[in-house]
Amino acid sequence: MAEWLKHPGFFGTHATLGADLSQLMAALFTGLFIIGWVQAKRREGHAHHWLMLGGMTAMLSFFVSYYLFRQLGVLAFEGKEGFGGSEALYRHVFIPLLTFHIILVVIGLVMAIYMIVLGFRAQIVEQGRRLLSGRVLQTTWGKVGTIFGLLCAIVGAYLVYLVAADRFRMGRLLVWAGLLALIAIVFAVEMAIQRVWPDGGQRHRTLGRFTMVIYCILFLTGTTTYAMLYILYPGKIG
Repeated sequence: MAEWLKHPGFFGTHATLGADLSQLMAALFTGLFIIGWVQAKRREGHAHHWLMLGGMTAMLSFFVSYYLFRQLGVLAFEGKEGFGGSEALYRHVFIPLLTFHIILVVIGLVMAIYMIVLGFRAQIVEQGRRLLSGRVLQTTWGKVGTIFGLLCAIVGAYLVYLVAADRFRMGRLLVWAGLLALIAIVFAVEMAIQRVWPDGGQRHRTLGRFTMVIYCILFLTGTTTYAMLYILYPGKIG
């Protein structure tokens, strides 16, 4: 799969197939989320719920799989030869932009998981309509610890199985450790935010707007780095 993603792309630029596929899916998911945002504004709760749930689940599945196959193949891991511009442009424009983009990716992943969970917790169904509840929505550290401990136990059992089956790889350990760290961050975000917005419906609306802004900026920064790498200043990525 990793070798297949290195084939020439389909947009007619200097990009690889993997880079073009990533850019295409980013545009698709951003478009879906904008539609979902409009649905929320129109109080179309049922349509909004299923579109955002499906879109965020598909986005998480695609990009986690993509970056695993590509081995996090952004320029930061491939070296300066991947960028064909000047040294000054590379250091003072491209690298800061790429760093900002990666930070947004992490925030976007955290918010995607958080908003999926919050969407289920904050909604009520009345006469076939999905509505946001105005009730206080809070949890405790005890519940969070129990859930996280159970997840750690499941992952630990899976890793023990891999060792017993002689299929253990350090890369897999890092992936699962990263996933648990991401879930831990989501729990920490929940415990902090529930003090600011105890109202579940208000919390969902406010964080929904924040998440949508993050995804729009993420698409813009990703598109800019794509253009710099594969159109304006192509290097020797491959």
